[in-house]
Amino acid sequence: MYQGTLAAGMILALTAGMALAEGDAAKGEKVFRKCKACHMVGDGAENRVGPVLTGVVGREIAAVEGFDYSDALKELAAADGTWTPEELAAFLEKPKDFAKGTKMSFAGLRKEDERADVIAYLATFGGEGS
Repeated sequence: MYQGTLAAGMILALTAGMALAEGDAAKGEKVFRKCKACHMVGDGAENRVGPVLTGVVGREIAAVEGFDYSDALKELAAADGTWTPEELAAFLEKPKDFAKGTKMSFAGLRKEDERADVIAYLATFGGEGS
């Protein structure tokens, strides 16, 4: 029983990872328009209602200096959380379910391909000043 559950979990994780790897950054730039009211990315980006997203892929959760994160995201960060593509996908699908108490009011991106695309787009922006 345990081996079957483990195998199913591994297949699900690999499938999710493959879907994220297949994201289209050009399409993601268009999807990111939904995020621009609250977030900036790229050279000269500054915190708005939401934190700067430059370098978010692979960054520690709640790590942008000068941004006042919700307790929910601070708790995730304290649990050694990192914004992996998989974590970002789960958060972007339904933020309030992923981090109960988050300040992010966005309902989420329901389509898996849109999440993969926006993550691919965000991945094109490395660390600060990229």
